[in-house]
Amino acid sequence: MRPERPLSVATVAASLGCTGSPVSAATAAILSEELLGVRGIGMTEIMVITIPASFIGILVASLVQNYVGKPLEKDPEYLRRLREGLLEGETKTSSEEQSVNPRAKWAVLAFLLGVVMIVLFGIFPSLRPTFDGDPLNMSTTIEMVMMSIAALILLVGKADVREAMKGNVFASGMNAMVSIFGVAWMGSTFFEGHQEAILGSVEGVFTTYPLLFVIPLFLFSIMLFSQAATAKTLYPVGLAMGVPPMVLLVLFPAVNGYFFLPNYPTSVAAIGFDRTGTTRIGKYVLNHSFQLAGFITTFVSIGVGYLLMTFLVGK
Repeated sequence: MRPERPLSVATVAASLGCTGSPVSAATAAILSEELLGVRGIGMTEIMVITIPASFIGILVASLVQNYVGKPLEKDPEYLRRLREGLLEGETKTSSEEQSVNPRAKWAVLAFLLGVVMIVLFGIFPSLRPTFDGDPLNMSTTIEMVMMSIAALILLVGKADVREAMKGNVFASGMNAMVSIFGVAWMGSTFFEGHQEAILGSVEGVFTTYPLLFVIPLFLFSIMLFSQAATAKTLYPVGLAMGVPPMVLLVLFPAVNGYFFLPNYPTSVAAIGFDRTGTTRIGKYVLNHSFQLAGFITTFVSIGVGYLLMTFLVGK
């Protein structure tokens, strides 16, 4: 099979999964008290709308990608590499060379436990601790549970904390935290300082056509490289402009726009994985292998979410 086909969808699906996950930073962001958490949007609505919408979007993109590009045996770049012997002499990693922590399965089970706990706390608010008669908000609940699960993973997996801090997951998490608290704070400060001018110029457009709010969400996500930072920055703007909270939930997949530029680590990794050269950056940069799958998943997810909102939720 032409490697470009599964790799392009898999890369986009990895980011789209964050908007369909009950434990992601992006979900915690929109469930906060400042955004959708106090406007009738809870974990149940998120799971009913975003999970099936994201899943169907990925399936449609996978179906389309089966017909993208020439068959591998007819691809000129692959044939060139084959003629020049660039695909010969592969170095395979033997099982002896791989170092796998035998307790890794317990770490995976601990993570799944965290997911189950978040879902239960979201569906049944009575399970959360109460303060002054009100249950703890979901944003704080997600943070507390997943931080506890992270500590549990280190304990049951007997992991070396120093090695964990050197991993790409930890580095990505720290970058995301800086983006969420830094860029979102900056965006909020700018919006509050120029609120009248911003709202006065475009408020009528988004009030009349709320689905058009997908445009700034998509454009900001390209620049911010973070779903949570995009939601934290723009969702308050959308609410102030009169965009209904359920519409903002439907537009949630639009914060995955960083596939537009092929410089995100997952895109770069996918290009490196494909030794046949079929997964590539085009001559004009923007015509790369991930563009089609990205737009299909985004539009289909939003469309399916809108139908679910209309027929299932009734809002």
